[in-house]
Amino acid sequence: MSKLDIVQYGDPGLRKVTSRVIKFDKSLKKLIEDMFETMYASEGIGLAAPQIGVSKRVLVLDVDYPSKRYIDEKTNKEVESYNPLVLINPVIIQKEGQIISKEGCLSFPNVYFDVIRHKKILVRYQDLLGKERKLIAEDDLRCRCIQHEIDHLDGKLFIDKPADATEMKKIIKEAGFENVSSPPSPILIG
Repeated sequence: MSKLDIVQYGDPGLRKVTSRVIKFDKSLKKLIEDMFETMYASEGIGLAAPQIGVSKRVLVLDVDYPSKRYIDEKTNKEVESYNPLVLINPVIIQKEGQIISKEGCLSFPNVYFDVIRHKKILVRYQDLLGKERKLIAEDDLRCRCIQHEIDHLDGKLFIDKPADATEMKKIIKEAGFENVSSPPSPILIG
């Protein structure tokens, strides 16, 4: 496994719609291993392929790391809890409700603000073997994280969905991103 560089806001690849994965082979498995290595090393809970410069519909997430920990009964020491999930070619096929919560993004270091998301989603995706699966996520961190990472696959960023645009612009400015040009694709407006 290799830790890869995460592209930052302003990189044009973050605004491109990614390509569907067709081949479920060793190179895909390697990409996913590298994505997990990169995500964990960056202390993130989700990572989409465009964030490492790869235009493929692949995302990884683990909302239990580093946010939850448990005590190992044998050693009586705190141990990191892992619950990795891989979604290939994910599509949200149902959505309902609305929630507002604070989000960050590995492509926007030290930037956090309230974002509007759906409260409940049904996602269709493929696993590592190419088998089609579905999952429901509702009103939790996993639900919001999946939406955030699928947005990356569609060339959208969390700055496109702020709960308060004025607050978001102030936070972006304070983080030094105010002069970065990264307009949404005209295809994705709406």
